[in-house]
Amino acid sequence: MNRIPIEAGLLPAVHEAALSGSRPPVQPRPVIGESWHRARRNGVDPDGGGAVPLMSAEELEHRRHTSPLGAVLPQLREQLGTVADAVRHLIVVTDAEGRLLWREGSPGVRKSADRLGFEVGASWTEDLVGTNGIGLALVERRPVQVHSAEHFVRTHHAWTCAAAPLHDPRDGRLLGVLNVSGPAPAFNPATLALVTAVSKVAEGELRARHWESVDRLRSVAAPMLARIGGRALAVDRDGWTAAVTGMAPVGRVVLPRAVQPGRAWLPSLGPCSLEPLPDGWLVRIEDGGEQAPPGRLVLDLSRPREWTVTVFGEAGQWSHELSPRHAELLYVLARHPAGRTAAELAADLFGDASRTVTVRAEMSRMRRILAGVLGHRPYRFADGLEVHLLAPRRIEDLLHGSTAPAVLAARRGQAGL
Repeated sequence: MNRIPIEAGLLPAVHEAALSGSRPPVQPRPVIGESWHRARRNGVDPDGGGAVPLMSAEELEHRRHTSPLGAVLPQLREQLGTVADAVRHLIVVTDAEGRLLWREGSPGVRKSADRLGFEVGASWTEDLVGTNGIGLALVERRPVQVHSAEHFVRTHHAWTCAAAPLHDPRDGRLLGVLNVSGPAPAFNPATLALVTAVSKVAEGELRARHWESVDRLRSVAAPMLARIGGRALAVDRDGWTAAVTGMAPVGRVVLPRAVQPGRAWLPSLGPCSLEPLPDGWLVRIEDGGEQAPPGRLVLDLSRPREWTVTVFGEAGQWSHELSPRHAELLYVLARHPAGRTAAELAADLFGDASRTVTVRAEMSRMRRILAGVLGHRPYRFADGLEVHLLAPRRIEDLLHGSTAPAVLAARRGQAGL
């Protein structure tokens, strides 16, 4: 995806043919063609796009303050600033909703971008402005380049852009997009590789900062745990373990979305009590009696880019936001109550039954999160568990960005939901 296989001179003709329904001289790249289809379906105006609403100054400052990406802006500026100055490109960082939080570049190129509504506080999701680097990276969840007439809206054809998603290394959550945009004549196929590399460096910086905070929590919690009887552990606000006592070490405990002091039920540990620590939580595991198995699970895939699994049991309920790969896995298991072997899941996800090692690794991660919910040999939901699948209203919207054969078949109506 880091190169443009169509001659630049053919792109306008390909674009016009796609909009008119005539036969194009060559086919657009699949990722672009699919994005154009979604833009038409969403009613985006190909002549001028749609209104790009701006958030208030107060909301902008709040999002900047709460975004982890603010901490890595110096690294992004250092590694991309020279490129932007040299070829008059804009460097843009968005949040996970496609809102432009930071934008840097020369005054001239900023003015040109302003005329398109490409300004701080604007939302550049695909459903609002059609095919563009930011919106497409949010859908695909991978680095993309959109050049000239590959943009859906004609007024954007003078631009080229390269974008890469930025993920939180603590939990894989999408934080936003790093995007470099500039005049189409300055197109360089190496730009996407550079943006991708810089995004990985930024994620590495976030990872280093995270482990520094875990070390600080460990220094506070370890003496406290030494005085506690029974099983307990200290975790940071994202559930990463800093210290344990009375039990084998665990890498991470997935906490409820809204953590509060008091009793809680965690699928991987059972009934627990939570007490606040500086930048974390003390988790005491309540022993005595077996944990009642969960009775119901809701797999919610109805939203475009936010997929969750919620488990309900006698001790309470718990929700977890899913990565794209884990959402695909649970979708396939929900569709096959009798279970799937590793080879079958590999064919479902990759079209290659030999990729069982990857499947087993992902399922091992899922089973650590959903203890008591997932079984194996074959992989399946636990016996007696009531599973509900919430799908999008339009089948074409199922798991945006997924290329898993099982998902593609469902979108084509070859498998019922």
